[in-house]
Amino acid sequence: MNIKSYRGTHTALVTPLLDDKVDWNCLEKLVDYQFNNGVDGLVSVGTTGESPTLNTKEHLAVIEKTVEYANSRGPVIAGTGANSTSEAVQLTVEADKLGANAFLIVAPYYNKPSQEGVYRHFAKIAESTEKPIVLYSIPGRCNIEVSVEVCKKLYRNYPHVAGIKEAGGSCDKVTALRNSLGEDYLILSGDDGLTIPFMGAGAEGVISVASNAFPAQVSELVQLGLKNDLQGAVHLHLKYNELFKTLFIEPNPVPIKYLMKKLGLLTSDEVRLPLCGLEQSNQAVLEAVLERSRDFLK
Repeated sequence: MNIKSYRGTHTALVTPLLDDKVDWNCLEKLVDYQFNNGVDGLVSVGTTGESPTLNTKEHLAVIEKTVEYANSRGPVIAGTGANSTSEAVQLTVEADKLGANAFLIVAPYYNKPSQEGVYRHFAKIAESTEKPIVLYSIPGRCNIEVSVEVCKKLYRNYPHVAGIKEAGGSCDKVTALRNSLGEDYLILSGDDGLTIPFMGAGAEGVISVASNAFPAQVSELVQLGLKNDLQGAVHLHLKYNELFKTLFIEPNPVPIKYLMKKLGLLTSDEVRLPLCGLEQSNQAVLEAVLERSRDFLK
């Protein structure tokens, strides 16, 4: 599949939990809800899917079931990153066998490798699959970024490493990526609140947390951006901005799971330790923002 077919809205899907087990029935309903409301694809077991606290068996089972439930309605991008290169390779190889269409590989966190180490990490993973790889640069979580130079070197030597989820908050970096890597390279926003600013700088969509609850609205926002309807896109960006920001009032995916339960999309807002439920004071904040947003979220 051409990497440009991954333009648009991809939901970083939550992993529904009930009594500390994956709620498969709820997961299937969530996948249907996403595709029935216009998303282009799904990311399975990324940060929003609680990859740090799913064991390997659960991790791969969620990918497998998501592929099954998606039933070719759109690509499933499997989150197979790790701070151990061998573990990331293993997850990628196994997810490839399970039918994942592409892979989202986060920068190796905690180890703090040099950019040469980052390059070698991704190169080793690239050698384990021929399917598209989307790099994931999120220095706020990893304490390192994936530099433009590393992206260029990987793209030159491994043409299927052809995209990036950029979550460093810099429009300048998005512009640098576009100018350095050309029009065929895929750039997706990793921050709902920066989707339209990033698209103005050269991105072509988003891997979204907010679309778990509001897939139609985020899809509409992104489509306006792709159609170069600046006035329409900015209008929605401004309307949704408060809600998008409030979804990160506590670490992701705690707020989005709380909101999804309030909306009847999840049976439980359960997360695994060391994450815990949304604090009561922040529940009130999120509910107030949701109430103010109801008119334009219908």
